[in-house]
Amino acid sequence: MLAEQQRVRVQYSKSAIGYSQRQKATVRALGLRRLGDTVEHTLNPALAGMIQAVKHLVTVEYLDEGAEENETT
Repeated sequence: MLAEQQRVRVQYSKSAIGYSQRQKATVRALGLRRLGDTVEHTLNPALAGMIQAVKHLVTVEYLDEGAEENETT
């Protein structure tokens, strides 16, 4: 099962040109507009499915909640 409040950073790393309109729409639904864009989301089953569908176009980094809190203090 997914960890409680797990955060992920998704970066648009490969162009969707030449891929289906459905995959392009999934990239847009993730909040990615231009190549190189990065967004952060809270991981849930719907988001995990979207990432899985376009895993060849994006890079995913799982963030450690504890480490981020220490950096801001």
